[in-house]
Amino acid sequence: MFYHTSTNDHNLPHDPFKACVAPRPIGWISTISAAGITNIAPYSFFNGVASSPPQVMYSTNGTQPHGPKDTLTNIRQGGEFVVNVATWDLREAMNITSQPARPDEDEFILAGLTPEPSQLVKPPRIGQSPINMECTLVDIIDLATNNPDQPNTMVIGLVVGIHIDEAVLTDGMIDNTKLKLISRLGYKDYACVESVFSMVRPGDGDKLAGN
Repeated sequence: MFYHTSTNDHNLPHDPFKACVAPRPIGWISTISAAGITNIAPYSFFNGVASSPPQVMYSTNGTQPHGPKDTLTNIRQGGEFVVNVATWDLREAMNITSQPARPDEDEFILAGLTPEPSQLVKPPRIGQSPINMECTLVDIIDLATNNPDQPNTMVIGLVVGIHIDEAVLTDGMIDNTKLKLISRLGYKDYACVESVFSMVRPGDGDKLAGN
């Protein structure tokens, strides 16, 4: 089959686009407002975009019933955020923080999560998450949108510090079978990383792929 994305004439029960770009890592982002209220929200349009220096991006789509999304508002105001890893054990808490809570509601409390102090930025990190990346704002970029009232916005952050729970390490490397990352698929589906395989790029020899 083929369909034009401008008309979505696919004749399927649901838009298949997000299922075509999967799995997508989940950026579970914690921020703090100018009034000192902490916020957590998961974003599946998320990824690393550079390694030297390390940088990540996430994209936010549309608005909430009460107005602009709190994560974006808080980053615009404070210029800092923390990306926390979402894992199988934290799936229910992550899902709770996806609700459109009011700006005066603290998602740490709603989801029963523990705020832990960051080292280099003001927003707290999620204590239960085994990996936390402290970030400072690099850029906010307006993306194309079909409706100016529902903007698409990309945020790029510089990773200035990383916390890693040593319990997810094996021989000094992050062990994804211990970490059990969850990722977003299409529709209401998620995936959990439970098996891993390695391949060496031609010419790399014993060098770790991606280094």
